[in-house]
Amino acid sequence: MEKTRGKLLLLAIAMQLSAWGTAEAAGPAFMHTGGRTTQPVGHYEFCRQLPQECNERTPKQAPVQLTRKLWATIVNINNSVNTRVMPRTDMEQWGKEEVWSYPDNGFGDCEDYALEKRRELMSAGVPAGNLLMTVARQPNGDGHAVLTVRTSLGEFILDNLEPRVLAWTDTDYTYLKRQSDQNSGVWVTINDGRADAVASVR
Repeated sequence: MEKTRGKLLLLAIAMQLSAWGTAEAAGPAFMHTGGRTTQPVGHYEFCRQLPQECNERTPKQAPVQLTRKLWATIVNINNSVNTRVMPRTDMEQWGKEEVWSYPDNGFGDCEDYALEKRRELMSAGVPAGNLLMTVARQPNGDGHAVLTVRTSLGEFILDNLEPRVLAWTDTDYTYLKRQSDQNSGVWVTINDGRADAVASVR
C-alpha cells in the first residue's frame, strides 16, 4: 500500500512538473479582492490558540517570482501533504463542526491540508503574504478551504480534492474571501468575476 502511494506521488509530481510550460505560458491571472470582511470562525479560534500565526505582517510587494525550482517545490509539497494526511472531518476528530488545526496527527479536513501546505511553503522561503488561506464554494454549494499561492505568473490553488496545482481560473470553485496579503489575521472579500459570489460564509 505504501509502495503504491509512493509511486502515485512520483507520477503526480512528474505530470505536474511537465505542466511547467503551461503555467509559464498562461499569463498572470489574479483574483480581484475587495475590503475587509469577517474572519472564518475556525480561523479566529485557530488564531486564539496560535496568535503568532495571525500576526504575520508582509509589506506590500510584488508576488513571489515563480521559477522552475519554486514550481517543483509547490508541486512536491502539494502532493506530499495530500498523500500523507488522511481525510477526517472535524466532527469525527474533535466532536465539533469547525476546528482549524495543523494535521500533526496525520488526519484533517480541507483547511488542515491548506494550513500544512502554507506552513511548509513558508519554511521553504515563500513569504506569508503570498500564501493565503482561502474560502470558496464548491459547485454543489458546500463550503471549502484551499491555499492560494500568489506568484509572478498568477495565483495557483493547492487543494486536497485535486491532485494538480491549477490556476484559480481553471477551478470550478466560486471564491468568497481570503487572508489579506499584508496581514495574516485579516480577511478580505473576493469578487470572483466568473459567477455571483456571496461573501457571507462561516
